Amino acid sequence: MYYCIVNPSARSGKGKEIWDKLESKFKEKNLEYKAAMTNGPGHATTLAKKLCTEINDEKKLPIKLIVMGGDGTLNEAINGITDFDKFLLGYIPIGSSNDFARDLSYPKNVDDLIDTILEGKEVRRLDLGKLSYNSMTDPLSRLHEDKVATTRLFDVSSGIGFDAAVCEEALSSGTKNFFNKIGLGKLTYGTIALKQLLGAEKIPCDIVFEDGTSQHFDHFIFIAAMVHHYEGGGFKFAPDADLTDGLFDICAAGDIPKGKMLPALPFAFFGKHYWIKGIYHYLVPKVTIKTEKPVWVHTDGEVSVKSDNITYECLKERLIMMC
Repeated sequence: MYYCIVNPSARSGKGKEIWDKLESKFKEKNLEYKAAMTNGPGHATTLAKKLCTEINDEKKLPIKLIVMGGDGTLNEAINGITDFDKFLLGYIPIGSSNDFARDLSYPKNVDDLIDTILEGKEVRRLDLGKLSYNSMTDPLSRLHEDKVATTRLFDVSSGIGFDAAVCEEALSSGTKNFFNKIGLGKLTYGTIALKQLLGAEKIPCDIVFEDGTSQHFDHFIFIAAMVHHYEGGGFKFAPDADLTDGLFDICAAGDIPKGKMLPALPFAFFGKHYWIKGIYHYLVPKVTIKTEKPVWVHTDGEVSVKSDNITYECLKERLIMMC
């Protein structure tokens, strides 16, 4: 049995079209399946949690779950899984950024990807990140779940500061919808990034490592905990990331003038940004970030609340993939 969580509105409505292809494959191969369409923020999490509670029979394990949508839909589904050892996950990327799939050499042809997933075999295991909010603020993002959890998993990256502010605006941006409709969804993040960078506040920040040492910035721009190489629609913030080593590649930008950060963005797109003074790299399994003022935090591009104290922990090879 295959269980499917489908975001029909992904890529401005093209999700339904690709779902029809997958459904025809199920019928062609005489495979049993159940599908559910998401209807708003947080629904994919609810659907995945329901699977966890309903399927307890060892004979029905592993649970083969296929997620169709963008990075946000995948993130929501992962946050509904309570025991990853019981799940085999397939992913069909139909979002505007698709940073999760970018690293994984997926077939360009959707039919080929579907065929690989429907073999129902374990293909790889990948790290997951865990974000813990040590504090939260009342302001909620423009698109948020009904209830904000104090911990959240992520499979691509999580960031605090500038990159999260970009994601928060993009989530409800008419610009994103426009670019998606003309097939240029990746331009959304670049356009909003310029606006957010120019308007960013100067906020002090401390990165506290497991051994008790710390890095202080009088004003930081962003800090991203990277599991994969890319975030934000293709910015290669972690060019040397290992998806299975149990370590984050932390990309931090601080005490750098906005005028110098602006030309750094094109270098970051190609993973050539670490030579720039004020951009730092750390390889860590766990880290805490404290800011003087609450700022937006994202997980795989999903933004719910602001925080001034968060902890990241890398969970080694927790995600079992069929693709």
